[in-house]
Amino acid sequence: MDEMSYYQPWIFSIAASLIVGLSGVLPMLVIPMESGVKLKNPGNNSRKMRRLLSFAVGGLLGDVFLHLLPEAWEKAQYRQNGGYEILFWVLVGLTAFGIIEKMLSSTENMYDSKKIEEDVSVNNNSGEKLAVDSISKKARVAGYLNLVANSIDNFTHGLAVGGSFLVSTRVGCLTTLAILLHEVPHEVADFAILLRSGFTRWEAAQAQFSTALIGLAGSLTALGVDSGDKLGERTAWILPFTAGGFLNIALFNVLPELIETIHPNTLISDVSSFISGLSVMAAVSYFVE
Repeated sequence: MDEMSYYQPWIFSIAASLIVGLSGVLPMLVIPMESGVKLKNPGNNSRKMRRLLSFAVGGLLGDVFLHLLPEAWEKAQYRQNGGYEILFWVLVGLTAFGIIEKMLSSTENMYDSKKIEEDVSVNNNSGEKLAVDSISKKARVAGYLNLVANSIDNFTHGLAVGGSFLVSTRVGCLTTLAILLHEVPHEVADFAILLRSGFTRWEAAQAQFSTALIGLAGSLTALGVDSGDKLGERTAWILPFTAGGFLNIALFNVLPELIETIHPNTLISDVSSFISGLSVMAAVSYFVE
């Protein structure tokens, strides 16, 4: 019986982490999305994709200001200079994701140059291909950045799941339910960004589920640490760092592209979708947390 009690948190934590990870596949079931060039070419933006991306920006900003930063402040408010620590790690997150973006952009430039050289030898219309590639490059980088940020976010969820099941099975189940309710609208936003970056629906679902392995690692990390206080001290930087990453993606990658291609006919639907994303995250934060 004692041995069973020892392994019970591990079994439930691993199962709960996998369930949370499966929420990344749900958008594929609820978003009937056309595939092909229309999703990858900003010049051919469909209204449905614009609404999804506007929802994504609202959802990401809502996640940052209504979930990640308040939770970080809750843990840091009793520490000396806790507010400055949060600000510092947000700036570190913004800067780190900016550096990653530049590195990915350089990689994309090298890929584009090679592709153009190959196209010149077989096709006289390489200039047209260059235009399409250069337009979609920023969207591709945003997709990769989002996967990095989502992996870190899932790690924090895993920490919460693992730590809660160490307290009790009831607390663990309630924490898992709260994370699921928060995660579903967030995954819809992530899914839209991946589709915009050139992923097919199936590739986006696979990428979303692969980040669940990071969440599982977070859960195992929490289970392997004896003291909850010690765990909190070692991982206090993750929440504001992730917030900085999401701010970078929303404000410097997705939003500028929407503004560049804005049209009076889509302005109302874009703003409505942005408010919807923000409202959903606000509702989740209010009723769950």
